[in-house]
Amino acid sequence: MKYVMRSVRADEWPLARQLRLEALQDPVAPVAFLDSYEAAVARPDAFWQDRTAAAAEGGDVRQFVAESPEGEWVGTVTALVERPEDDVRFGEAPEVVQGHLVGVFVRPRVRGSGVADALFRVAVDWCWSLSAPRLERVRLYVHEDNPRAAAFYRRFGFVPSGQRMAVPGDAGAWELEYVMERERG
Repeated sequence: MKYVMRSVRADEWPLARQLRLEALQDPVAPVAFLDSYEAAVARPDAFWQDRTAAAAEGGDVRQFVAESPEGEWVGTVTALVERPEDDVRFGEAPEVVQGHLVGVFVRPRVRGSGVADALFRVAVDWCWSLSAPRLERVRLYVHEDNPRAAAFYRRFGFVPSGQRMAVPGDAGAWELEYVMERERG
């Protein structure tokens, strides 16, 4: 099946909410997201409207979805721009302006079909397309107990940076940073 990779639109907040709630019910959600279904489902519509509008129109954040020919969303990834002077969302404050991929989810029935690769390609390409600021690096974090995701990130071209951070609220667990540097040339 052919999927279209595209940015969300502000008025699609109900679909963005639905996909996020489904992601938070996935069996790997506890090691994939720093959010819970219970907390997310309790958020008001205004939260989802604001979040989706920012990811559709913002210069520093862009949410991408994989959409089937029938209009069903089957996956998502969000790219953030991080600057050293910004409040840290997750991980260590960056030393340079960089991209950060978060909120990765692909519905189980389409995993292994190339959807994740296509989503990552559009998100990373968006990061590289920015000229102000020009990004030289894209990062993401993966829980140490999520080897399937780590294997995908490595296959896609991300490499472990050696940096890690404690998982908030889970003493003894670690999130590992993976990075991709802009190709020189």
